[in-house]
Amino acid sequence: MRISKLEPSKRVRDRWLVWLDDGSLLRVTENEVVSFALYAGIELSDGDYDRLSDAAGRSAVRGKALDLLAARPMSRWELIRKLTAQPRDREKPPLATREQAEEAADWLERLGYLNDAEYARTVARHYSAKGCGERKVRDEFFRRGIPREYWEEALTEVEPPENGVDAFLRSRFQGRVPDKKELKRASDALARRGYRWDDINEGLRRYGAELD
Repeated sequence: MRISKLEPSKRVRDRWLVWLDDGSLLRVTENEVVSFALYAGIELSDGDYDRLSDAAGRSAVRGKALDLLAARPMSRWELIRKLTAQPRDREKPPLATREQAEEAADWLERLGYLNDAEYARTVARHYSAKGCGERKVRDEFFRRGIPREYWEEALTEVEPPENGVDAFLRSRFQGRVPDKKELKRASDALARRGYRWDDINEGLRRYGAELD
């Protein structure tokens, strides 16, 4: 199999187009061009083509993984799930195999771009700043596939429950004395935010109100 034409892509940076004499097209990165010493006219054995195709596929998955992390932070589990997700068009294969996705995640971890421990702390700070309690943060850890070994350390980033409860009640009632229905709605709202009932009741007492 011979390369009939080799040229850089005009649309995608660091992408090269490898045209083969059978009319097929292989998209590779500059790294593959250098590593395989590619040039127009070179003959590729079946083994060379297979290795080049595999390397190009892994590079494409790495590039997509990096793009996903640049768009927003995520856990290793989330990244792998996105890379291996079945497209809406069921006739198309997923972007990556499980092996390719794992390899891309390992690569990003070595570079320091993918870090579940730091991501857990980021999630904890984000939801704490939104006025959420520890239970809500734990739910988010679970939903995002963050390993449990990072939970407890990350939870130290969460504000003490009395801070969040007191701030919510002050904002909700503006210093006035609420009736029982308002207290019940406020308590339910705090529970949805991830606060424990004991912390909610203590907050109500500090505010000067109490649910039966």
